[in-house]
Amino acid sequence: MATSVRTFLMFTGRAEEALGFYQSLFPEAVAGPLHRYGPEGPGPEGSVMTASLSVAGHTLMMTDTFIDHGFTFTPSMSLFVDCASDEEIDRLFAALSDGGSVMMPLGNYGFSRRFAWVADRFGVNWQLNLV
Repeated sequence: MATSVRTFLMFTGRAEEALGFYQSLFPEAVAGPLHRYGPEGPGPEGSVMTASLSVAGHTLMMTDTFIDHGFTFTPSMSLFVDCASDEEIDRLFAALSDGGSVMMPLGNYGFSRRFAWVADRFGVNWQLNLV
């Protein structure tokens, strides 16, 4: 049995920026320890080895990769956020789509009266749903 399950997000040099951005979007979010690579590596000194952010009881782990993997985030994995109000979904949609891309604009899709699917400026995919 697994002792924990976390979402792991691998960035190419923007993990700390993403951490700050996500923490600003969710006021109840709690940042965990941020560990950086030192002069001994293996990543570039000062880059993020590991960081975490807890949002609504779910932990996002983050890192900066120093290896060119030839892939990035894909819509086949997304973070699904249930929003409690029109104001919340509007705010998150505006912030997450700014500098990113919209795959499903905020609207009524039958399964939800207000729903959107966006990729943020870092390429991380988010589904926003008004409950």
